[in-house]
Order: sequence, then C-alpha cells, then structure tokens
Amino acid sequence: MVEELPHTRETRLSAFPVFMRVEGRTVVIVGDGEEALAKARLLGQSAAEIRIVAEAAEPALADWANANGAELIQKAWAPAYLDNAVLVFAATGDEQRDAAIVADARRAGVAANAVDRPELCDFYTPALVNRAPVAVAIGTEGAGPVLAQMIRSRIDRMLSPSLGALASLATLYREAAERHVPKGAPRRAFWKSFFTGATARALDAGDETGAHRAAQSLLQDRGQASGHVALVGAGPGSEDLITLRAHRLLMEADVIVHDALVPEAIVALGRRDAERIAAGKRKGCHSKSQAEINKLLVELAKAGKRVVRLKSGDPLVFGRAGEEMAAMRAANVSYEVVPGVTSAFAAAADFELPLTLRGVSSSLVFTTGHDLKGKSLPDWARLAIDGATVAVYMGRSNAADVAGRLADAGLSPDTSVAVVENASLGHRRLFHGRLVDLPALQERTDLAGPVMTIIGDAVAGANFDRSEPLGARIAAAATA
Repeated sequence: MVEELPHTRETRLSAFPVFMRVEGRTVVIVGDGEEALAKARLLGQSAAEIRIVAEAAEPALADWANANGAELIQKAWAPAYLDNAVLVFAATGDEQRDAAIVADARRAGVAANAVDRPELCDFYTPALVNRAPVAVAIGTEGAGPVLAQMIRSRIDRMLSPSLGALASLATLYREAAERHVPKGAPRRAFWKSFFTGATARALDAGDETGAHRAAQSLLQDRGQASGHVALVGAGPGSEDLITLRAHRLLMEADVIVHDALVPEAIVALGRRDAERIAAGKRKGCHSKSQAEINKLLVELAKAGKRVVRLKSGDPLVFGRAGEEMAAMRAANVSYEVVPGVTSAFAAAADFELPLTLRGVSSSLVFTTGHDLKGKSLPDWARLAIDGATVAVYMGRSNAADVAGRLADAGLSPDTSVAVVENASLGHRRLFHGRLVDLPALQERTDLAGPVMTIIGDAVAGANFDRSEPLGARIAAAATA
C-alpha cells in the first residue's frame, strides 16, 4: 500500500545541483549494452575523456566508442580503471556488480552513479537541455526520470536553437560592455537587448555578420535598443498548434496586439506583464481600422517596444500583413514574419481530408467568399472546374453566392463539400455535402464561430463519420 504524502513537507533538496568541470578529465562507464551506450551518448555531449570498460561490448557500444574517440577497454572490471577519473557510471544491469563498482569508486574517492539504482548513487544524472555553453539540467533525485524528460522536452522547445551561439558571442562583448555601458540599469538593459533583440534575431537567421553589427550598434547606443515588430501567426485556434518561435516571441514581447479571432488561451501564453491590445476586426465589429493598427505598430516600435502582432491562422493568408509590412518599411521599423498553421490546413486535418489527391487534384486555391460577389468570375474559378481543391475562408454568410457562381461557371452540383466551424478546437463542428447543398450553410444562424469551406473532388476522400449532412436540417423542416 502506498503511503499518503504529508500535507506539509520541508522543500529541501537531498541532492544539490552543481556543474562539474570535466573538460580534459576522465569519466568511466562500466557496462556492455544499452544502458552503458545511453550514458556514453549523454557524456558525449561534454568535453570529457570517456573510458568505457566492457568485457563483452555489444556492437552498437563498440561502434559508438570507435566513432567518438572514446577509450574502450574490453576486459573485466578492475579498480585500476578508476585512475584519474572524476566520475564513474555503473551500467552493467546487474545489481551486485553495480554495487561492487560503486564501492570501489568510493574507496578511491570518485563519485559514482549506478544506473536505475538511486539508493547506490552519490549523484544523479539529470535530463539535459544542451545549448553549449548554456546547459539546463533537470533532476528529480532519481524519483521520476520520465518526469524529468517531460520537463526537458518543454524547456527545449522554449529555447532558441541558436542560444548557445548567442551566449558564446556575449563573451566577446562582455569587456566592451563593461567599458562603454554604465553599471546598473543601463547595463542590465544592454544585456537584455543583446539576448532578445536584433543580435539574437540575426543569429536565429544564421547571420553572424549581422549579429556582430547589431551588437556594435547596441554598444554605440549604450544599450538603448530600437523596437521591433513580429507578425506572428497564432494558428487556427488550438494553443498547441502555434510554432515554437511564436511561443518564444510571445514570452519576450512587451506588447501583444491581437486579432479578435485569436483565443484568450493563446494570448495568455505571453508574459503576464505584457500589455495586451485588442485590435480585431470581425464582421460588424471593427475595434480599430487598418490604418489605426498600422500607426499603432509603428508608434510602439518607435518607443522601443518589442511587439507581437498576433494574427489568426497565418499572417500572410488574408491577414492584411502586406499593409502592415508596408507601413513598417515606410517608417524604417524592424520587423519579421512568423508563419502559422492556416485554417484550411486545420479544417482538412479535422476531416482527415487530402487537399491534394493523386490523379484527382494537384492544385489548391485559397480564397474568401467575398471574391465571388463581383460581376466577373475570379480567375481561379476555372481552376476549380479543372479539378483544383478550393478552400473558402469566411464563407458562411455568402455560401449561396459561392455555390451559385461556381455552378454557373460549370462546376458540377455533385462536387463534394466539407465545412468546419472552429477548426482545430475541441468544440468544432463538421458538415459535409455537395455543392448543391452549400446554400443551406447560409441558413445556419447557429454557427457563430469562424467557418472554413473546402470544395472539390478530393473532398470525397475525407472521413465523414463525425460530420453532419449539410442539408439535414432543411430536409427535416420540409418533412415536419
């Protein structure tokens, strides 16, 4: 029977975390198989001299040692192999052998770890996030290795892949910063800008020359960094569909300017102290004009703010990003674009729907229902008739126009149609039918969320098990 945890517990660590210098020093691993290989791979991320003692080394372990310059001793364990060692790992898989190795190590004054035997360990191996020279180690004192790996995975996603290069670059500018930037708040502001501003963005883009140029400019300005705007795609709605880069930028932003369709759960991923400005435009409810949004972004950046302009879906797909980018270029404001999962892809995934299908459809059209309201048929309509899959954004209120114009252009009334409200979210609703059924969508006043419509022969390959026929309500009303 598992004992209950006490209601109060003193939160003191039984193992104190440290970083041990191993460069040029010997770490011993004892074992023949997978456990020894796992430790070798972990230690292989360091500059330690690795000595593997394996009387009957499995091929994978021997190959790793040969490929990574490790010393491989294919003999039975002996205490003499602890010479000059600072750490030893007992990874034989046999409790008695591991205990004997630990005892030998302690007599020699060497810290020991017995794999999966916390009661024998002098130290525990952490889950490691490696951005050398930056390292994050997560330990659970041997109680939950799986939990440590889960935490490691979350931290790994938060840290830029170029963080190590950025930290290395910082060492080159430390002395100059101490000479040119006053102590206290100015110097803290300098390093904050260095690690989150133009220098970091340049390294993220692989531009080392640009990173040096940005660092020099920051020195000249005594740490007074200019503002920056990131046009970020929030995805279709589900918070776990935003990109890792989007999440990092939200955590760094001073101001988040978000659209109405971006759920609060995604806005909440930003810093708690970040200013939040709702700038959304929904049908019949425009909180700010596009010109006002453009002006706001420029003003915030000119004030030195790090701004995330958070847009539903992808910022470059019906997100009016072109106007915002033009305004920032005209004002000489630094900006970047972070793509997001556009709603058409999320809706297709909800339906398990192939947007392209070999032998059926090899092209894809993104459009809005408003494109079909003019007198002339858009150029892409011919593509739909020739077999392209058409994804219609914001098409519920003019579904009849969409269906009518496409039918008049020659698209078969039997062409398959899939409709998703609130794509990617738990409360999404799915509907299916034919082009001739599409006008029924316009009568669905119960659909309050964003609606995506996908039209084309490829739609016939979708999974309709969880969807409702589009014409079901009208048919039911007609027979009532």
